[in-house]
Amino acid sequence: MTSATAPSVRPRTPADLASCVELLSDVHHRDGYPVNWPARPAEWLASGDTLGAWVAELDGRVAGHAVLSRPTDDDLAAHAWRERGGTEPGVVGRLFVGPAARGHRLGAALVGHAATEARRRGLHPVLDVVASDRAAIALYERAGWRLLTTATRQWADGRAVTVHCYAGPAA
Repeated sequence: MTSATAPSVRPRTPADLASCVELLSDVHHRDGYPVNWPARPAEWLASGDTLGAWVAELDGRVAGHAVLSRPTDDDLAAHAWRERGGTEPGVVGRLFVGPAARGHRLGAALVGHAATEARRRGLHPVLDVVASDRAAIALYERAGWRLLTTATRQWADGRAVTVHCYAGPAA
C-alpha cells in the first residue's frame, strides 16, 4: 500500500470526532474493539480525565486515534504499576487504527506519541489490552513495553475477559 503523503500524528480536534467514531465502528466490526460498544461513542472517545488526544492521518484523512488520561479505578495497569512503587501512571487508551490504514506504522506512532507526552508530564505510560488482541500486544512488545501482570476483568454484562497490563519503556 502506498500513500501520497507521509503519515502524521496531530492533536485531535472536536471536528475529528465524527471521523473517529466512523473509524472506531470499522475497527469494532472487524476486530471487536472496543469489546463493549459504547452507547455514545463520541463521548466515550472524549471521556475521562483526558490529558491529550491525537489522531493519525494518512493521505489527509483520520486513520487512527489515541488518548492519554489520568487513571481511573478501572485501569488495572495503573494499579499494577503503583503496586511496584512506580511513579504516577498515565494511561494510554482509546488506541486504534482503521483496517484500511494498517501497515503504515500508525499504531506505533500513536502509542509512541502518547508515551512521550506521558513522560513529558512526569507520568509513566501504562495500558490495559484484552489478551485476545494479539496484534496490539505484538505492537506494544516490539515497542519495548513490558508485561506487568495478567488479570481477569468482569464486564458489566457478566462476561469475564482476560486483560494484560503493560508498562511503557523508560525514557
